[in-house]
Amino acid sequence: MENENVSKNFIEQFIDQDIEEGHCKTVHTRFPPEPNGYLHIGHAKSILLNSGLAQKYNGKFNLRFDDTNPTKEKTEFVEAIKEDIKWLGADWEDRLFFASDYFDQMYEAAVKLIKKGKAYVSDLSADEIREYRGTLTEPGKEDPAGSRSVEENLALFEDMKNGKFADGEKVLRARIDMTSSNINMRDPVIYRVAHMTHHRTGDKWCIYPMYDFAHPLEDAIEGITHSICTLEFEDHRPLYNWVIDEVGKDMIPDKDEMPPRQIEFAKLYLTNVVTGKRYIKRLVEEGIVDGWDDPRLVSIAALRRRGFTPESLKMFVELCGISKANSSVDYAMLEYCIREDLKMKRPRMMAILDPVKVVIDNYPEGETEYLEVVNNLENEELGVRKVPFSRELYIDREDFMEEPPKKYFRMFPGNEVRLMNAYFVTCNSFVKDENGVVTEIHCTYDPASKGGNSPDGRKVKGTIQWVSAAQAVPAEIRLYENIVDEEKGVYNEDGSLNLNPNSLTVLKNCVVEENLKDAKAYDSFQFVRQGFFCVDAKDSTADHLVFNRIVSLKSSFKLPNA
Repeated sequence: MENENVSKNFIEQFIDQDIEEGHCKTVHTRFPPEPNGYLHIGHAKSILLNSGLAQKYNGKFNLRFDDTNPTKEKTEFVEAIKEDIKWLGADWEDRLFFASDYFDQMYEAAVKLIKKGKAYVSDLSADEIREYRGTLTEPGKEDPAGSRSVEENLALFEDMKNGKFADGEKVLRARIDMTSSNINMRDPVIYRVAHMTHHRTGDKWCIYPMYDFAHPLEDAIEGITHSICTLEFEDHRPLYNWVIDEVGKDMIPDKDEMPPRQIEFAKLYLTNVVTGKRYIKRLVEEGIVDGWDDPRLVSIAALRRRGFTPESLKMFVELCGISKANSSVDYAMLEYCIREDLKMKRPRMMAILDPVKVVIDNYPEGETEYLEVVNNLENEELGVRKVPFSRELYIDREDFMEEPPKKYFRMFPGNEVRLMNAYFVTCNSFVKDENGVVTEIHCTYDPASKGGNSPDGRKVKGTIQWVSAAQAVPAEIRLYENIVDEEKGVYNEDGSLNLNPNSLTVLKNCVVEENLKDAKAYDSFQFVRQGFFCVDAKDSTADHLVFNRIVSLKSSFKLPNA
């Protein structure tokens, strides 16, 4: 077992210990999102960690919505989160739960605390509670209402439940220790009055439990054995354990199973991206992005729409690892993972982003031949396809220069190049419009060079891609960069975002090869020299194809041990 632990993360080592010592019979984990926004890349780490642990130990995994704060919660977010988690491959089967399902039990737990003398109703405002709580160097002061009798507290708490007080007029506090070195233990608020309609319970409740009280109870009720959370909750663990010890243990369905154990791990921080919900919400509301799934964001929905795969996110999470130390990961690592995942899986297609017409003067007019093209040179299992070739073609404007510099090997007057998988052609002339823009290039081809090789051994240094004009499929192509300005940092001093004005470039006059005409949402391809692209799931239609660039082909990123 000692050798096995070398390759296991610290959470797995804790679980192994609990099993070996007979504390845990069945490993039971959960992912508890709040339905107040879309999930992002950081959540993916937690989802894959929790579901992966349950799978590894042949245990159970719950999806539980922590819907204890109706202020910002919506059914829209619930459905989006479920879709994201399914897409990632985390299977909760029939184990879908909501914290709001337990409101009655939570209320009874609070009553039990009052009867034990471990909770009381306070009249202090939020500011007064903060003042009474003290500081890191000074102990807190006792709440004036702390001396109320059990009977009085029970009556006041029921009045809170029955709507007799306004928002903020009363709260229920746990009675723990106002002199504790841990401020979270200085009589924390566990219930507040909030006259708000809940997206599931409607107007049944006008009091709602606080997260630090509700969460351990939810874990206990569901029989969670290992409550995996991020590092900012480490200081809350004593309160989590206090709630479990005082009222949670009685709620555990299997009395022979261990009570929930909270274990914290470091969050996933990604450089130069926006993950904060309030900032994303602002981007959406101000129309800077076209929704929570805008491909410039790193919400899971946005990554999916852009063309990232579940496999690439799993690879990314595995490379990041699980640790107790906070650190930041370069966005380039995420790009590396999607390249690695797609390069052997996707066909290499031809797409022209800035087309200019080429006419092969000596090619038979009206004739079209279909050339056999290998789909992926690194994976022969992807087979071959037929690509139309005709007298008129499109090439990328950057593949032609009227007066090229030295070592420019693509098309220019008098130069011979290879049309990829087709023929050798020689540029003879070109036509410009009244603004001096090249509109048409005239070439001749060598019929003996079919397939891109000359029988006489003649060599050419330039190879360019092309699309047959007659069969070309119009397309819109979107190129993305980070939405924040990397050089200036993510945030300004006033907390606003340093937006990158070039985060989205829309190319509307592109053409792609005929084989892409029936491409469907989320289909992805490698476009020669341009990168990996995905059919946009929101705006693309059969009559108007839209492709998102997932990632360019090359990066300077290297794995640490590479």
